[in-house]
Amino acid sequence: MKKIILVMLISLVGITTQAQEKKSKNKSVEFLVGGNCGMCEKRIEKAAFSVKGVKSANWNEDHKDIHLIIDETKCTVEDVQKAIAGVGHDAGKIKASDEVYEDLHGCCKYERL
Repeated sequence: MKKIILVMLISLVGITTQAQEKKSKNKSVEFLVGGNCGMCEKRIEKAAFSVKGVKSANWNEDHKDIHLIIDETKCTVEDVQKAIAGVGHDAGKIKASDEVYEDLHGCCKYERL
């Protein structure tokens, strides 16, 4: 009886260990970020780099998306999106607050969806 319980316990631990998603130290991520100009680019990238674990951040003005390389053991995509939204730019599923958006320079006020 003890052997059966021990085998079942070891099997359960093995299954749960395999079911956990592995976190990458160099995960490439992309998502849309609202913006218009070079000032937006600097602000967006600075906000992304303010999150510990962001290794690379490059916002593309033409495509309105950001390309990141992040260390998932230190941050999540949502952490970066929140930081970018905090400076006035809608990022992925996270929208900037109306107050912060209204404080953006006139040329930086992008069309919000």
